[in-house]
Amino acid sequence: MSYYDLPVAERGKLYEQMEKHIAGDLSSGNDVHIRQYASDTDTYIRKNCYLILSRVYATSDQNSKNILSVIDSLTQSKDEKIRQTAVYTLGEIGKKDFNAVESRLDIFLKDTHHSVKNGLTGAIKQMSEKNPVPVIKWAKSKLKSCNPEMRMKILHGLELRGRTHPEDILPLIKDFLDEKIDKKTRKMLIHIIGQISYKKGCIEKVAMELKTWYDKEFVEESIKEIIEVHKNYEKFSVLNSKEAEEYLYKSIKISA
Repeated sequence: MSYYDLPVAERGKLYEQMEKHIAGDLSSGNDVHIRQYASDTDTYIRKNCYLILSRVYATSDQNSKNILSVIDSLTQSKDEKIRQTAVYTLGEIGKKDFNAVESRLDIFLKDTHHSVKNGLTGAIKQMSEKNPVPVIKWAKSKLKSCNPEMRMKILHGLELRGRTHPEDILPLIKDFLDEKIDKKTRKMLIHIIGQISYKKGCIEKVAMELKTWYDKEFVEESIKEIIEVHKNYEKFSVLNSKEAEEYLYKSIKISA
């Protein structure tokens, strides 16, 4: 039975038990229970594990040291679920203390399992929204050196920040256009541009940037994506799809 199949009272008891087990592991210097929870087949048990660890992290210097030591151990696990839990824990900690997780994130840039790579993207999303300055600085340095797939994972991770501050990631997207990119990468970049365009004040910043880009085919495809996003997210968008279309073609000077 999964966590959310349990009655509310039972979930509460299980969560309290997890807190006690994790605290016990940290005080005794082992990670038996932590590994058990970090490798659970239930996503929500694993989520509880990394949320508890991140909350305990902030309670004392000793807990911080112990948890970082545990994460270092989990990172070496052969179990991808444990490694995924480790990177999500780093993401939670990095919302406030990026210095502690920066070098540890680098290790996950070389992980080959898709669930761990997706976990890294999720961690970057959380950190870039809450603690953008050091996260974006780190991302810029890694985008220049890591492999193409992981570059996309990083950039996708910055999408959440881009939804409110598109100016932070549009230059990073533009850098890709100076290289030969495959169809999958191109599609992902266009998707991100659409996602960072529909909130208040964002379409103006996106349009201002796009009109300076030399790849007109990419710009045209991006415009179509932005219009589609405005159509799909019309309840949440400042402009409706027709207004967005008129604004973009007027601003970027491409005939509809």
